[in-house]
Amino acid sequence: MTTHDTAAAPGRTGPEGAVGKAPAGPHGPRRGGRGRRTPAPVRGRAATPWLYLAPALVVLAGLLVYPVYQLGLISFLEYTQAQVSGGEPVTFQGFGNYTDLFADDQFWQVLLATLVFAAACVVSTLAVGCALAVLLTRVRAVPRLALMLAALGAWATPAVTGSTVWLLLFDPDFGPANRVLGLGDHSWTYGRYSAFALVLLEVVWCSFPFVMVTVYAGIRAVPAEVLEAASLDGASQWRTWRSVLAPMLRPILVVVTIQSVIWDFKVFTQIYVMTGGGGIAGQNMVLNVYAYQKAFSASQYGLGSAIGVVMLLILLAVTLVYLRLLRRQGEEL
Repeated sequence: MTTHDTAAAPGRTGPEGAVGKAPAGPHGPRRGGRGRRTPAPVRGRAATPWLYLAPALVVLAGLLVYPVYQLGLISFLEYTQAQVSGGEPVTFQGFGNYTDLFADDQFWQVLLATLVFAAACVVSTLAVGCALAVLLTRVRAVPRLALMLAALGAWATPAVTGSTVWLLLFDPDFGPANRVLGLGDHSWTYGRYSAFALVLLEVVWCSFPFVMVTVYAGIRAVPAEVLEAASLDGASQWRTWRSVLAPMLRPILVVVTIQSVIWDFKVFTQIYVMTGGGGIAGQNMVLNVYAYQKAFSASQYGLGSAIGVVMLLILLAVTLVYLRLLRRQGEEL
């Protein structure tokens, strides 16, 4: 065999010490002289996850998609008690209900009050829940168990029951809260801001357990070496939370924040029960109560549906903007 043949033979060393390479095929070099193609993915495998999700998607379509469709449809109709009873035909209004809604000064006042109240509830809920989650990691087993059981009890209490209990606690005549605070016969539900503050306390009381349990589970998943390193560097509890835990728990904080925004923006039961349907002259009205009064008290179902659609669009916008901002910061959700 000649030197040329030896260099040309695949897998053998030529005169320059280079290993001969196999001839390249149309799609790149071949291995072993034979082209091997990666098997194409089976189409059935791509549909397998959707088959598992199909039952849940059917349930969600029945419980969510269809009601939203009906809500949007009624918002474009003249649909009052006369149409419900069959006395008058249902007529298409187009954007008439939305025009009437946006021309109402009370709607804008209620919308502003709802946004401020919901923001205060979200911030307070996150602050209390995160603080107690950190506290759970610092106490012993027995106090931790007692706090967890108390929090889960508050979380499991129905909204109507919890609102009634808070009204009794802050009752001007028989409530123990005024006696402890030395406020005499002060009525918390008479003033606008005091009524909102009382409802805020009840909302935080029944909402913080979700934040506490979720954030506590996230903290327990953080490696102990990270927290030990922060402690050795002399970081305080607040600095450890702000610089170490919060960035690592950001995906969890995103979930609890969005969930809290949705819950607190559509608060109904607490406001309706504790302020008697919106307070004196509607001073404690929020959008959910406003929609209820327009739809069922005034029998303007089309207008009430329009309020519901506006609330849905606001929640979608807030959620999408929040997620977009996080994605711009490079966070993986």
